[in-house]
Amino acid sequence: MTNQRDTSRAPLKVRIRIDHPVHGELQVMTRDISDSGVFVIIDDAQSLLKIGELVTGQVQGLPMEAPILQMEVIRFEPGGVGLRFTHEE
Repeated sequence: MTNQRDTSRAPLKVRIRIDHPVHGELQVMTRDISDSGVFVIIDDAQSLLKIGELVTGQVQGLPMEAPILQMEVIRFEPGGVGLRFTHEE
């Protein structure tokens, strides 16, 4: 598989809350982040999410409330899922 990223990734381990329209709230950890998206660690992600689905996410545990961002499921890897930041329309 070739690397098709336009932006470089930076390691980042923070807790994030993902809200899914069917499965509800998921509390997960991030593995890395870039300007275009984030990779989150989710066991058995393919049974919970589908490519193209939209979810919202919010970093947890900051001293102030983080913004809620809309993200699209774009890829699966063993142990997690890649999410691309989108713009709500």
